[in-house]
Amino acid sequence: MPADQPSTDLPYRPCAGVVLFNKNGQVFVGQRLDTYQDAWQLPQGGIDDGEVPAAAALRELAEEIGTGNAEIIGEVDDWLAYDLPPDLRGKIWQGRFRGQTQKWFALRFLGDDSEIDPAGVEHPEFRAWKWANLAEIPEMAVSFKKSIYQTLVSEFTRFAKALD
Repeated sequence: MPADQPSTDLPYRPCAGVVLFNKNGQVFVGQRLDTYQDAWQLPQGGIDDGEVPAAAALRELAEEIGTGNAEIIGEVDDWLAYDLPPDLRGKIWQGRFRGQTQKWFALRFLGDDSEIDPAGVEHPEFRAWKWANLAEIPEMAVSFKKSIYQTLVSEFTRFAKALD
């Protein structure tokens, strides 16, 4: 199969994603450590066998930023999928998946910024982190995730406001 065509014979990797809102209505973004280090992304990761997506979202949050001190406040009804670009196909996830299908959740951070430590987790994925405006995240993302992030902006704008 040509490298420039999707690997339609491969499945999507099931994944849970988190849009973590602080009390000011901003969202957590982490600057990637890998090849795409100029890109920023939201916490997300694979769903284990037998794990429900909401539990996976909370687990992934803790594994990636060092705290799970948050509550689920919303979710996207549909699963959102993306295909890996040709240069990554066969390199990520041992070449077993064509991309990811993701169940996204909005979470409210209940803690203090001092609890967030992406560099202190067992398997760091982020070199830096910050709070950003939700509307900015599509432009901060790698190209193959931009459309998903735009959907998240549409779905979760109602949470992007300061708490009273």
